Amino acid sequence: MDSTIKGTFHFIRKEIQNILAVSYVLIVAIGMLFTHKKYSEFGINIFDYADVFDFLIAPFSDMRILLFSGITLFIVFLVVRSDIFLRAKYPRTYSKFNFGLEKKRFYVWVQSGTFTFLLILYLTNSASIYGNIAKKEVLQSVSVELQYIDGEQIQGKIIGKTQQVLFLLEGETVKAVPILSTVKSYQIK
Repeated sequence: MDSTIKGTFHFIRKEIQNILAVSYVLIVAIGMLFTHKKYSEFGINIFDYADVFDFLIAPFSDMRILLFSGITLFIVFLVVRSDIFLRAKYPRTYSKFNFGLEKKRFYVWVQSGTFTFLLILYLTNSASIYGNIAKKEVLQSVSVELQYIDGEQIQGKIIGKTQQVLFLLEGETVKAVPILSTVKSYQIK
């Protein structure tokens, strides 16, 4: 009996580790998508400026991304569990709802593909909405003034930053200002 409990505990611990690892990868991917949409609203391809570490912490840098990622994972979990529950509890209704396709060998592939497609569609639409909201927030934010070491100053609204680059909206122009470099700034067209 004691070995059965240890075996069960080991299995559960292993599965939790897998679930946490997959969840973290999904959260980072969602963070990358949302970050990309935010910067693409200003014509910036963030993948040209960010490194891996920027994306590993992206979901945690904006609480909305983290909250959305958690809600997304919860919704995916609920959809999968609901499907399993309905199939087991109400097989006749489930079969009618799926036109009897669940009895076919290809159904698992169709179901997985449908879930994946809907998840990707949901994420891309949500990321676009997030990008629009983030752009409005930047446009409504207060201008800041940056001063270089040589005394030159520039004014603009902060779009965001990576470890090495600060993005500034100066009027209609987007500037990338290297944080630790001899280059002052460069304009993104």
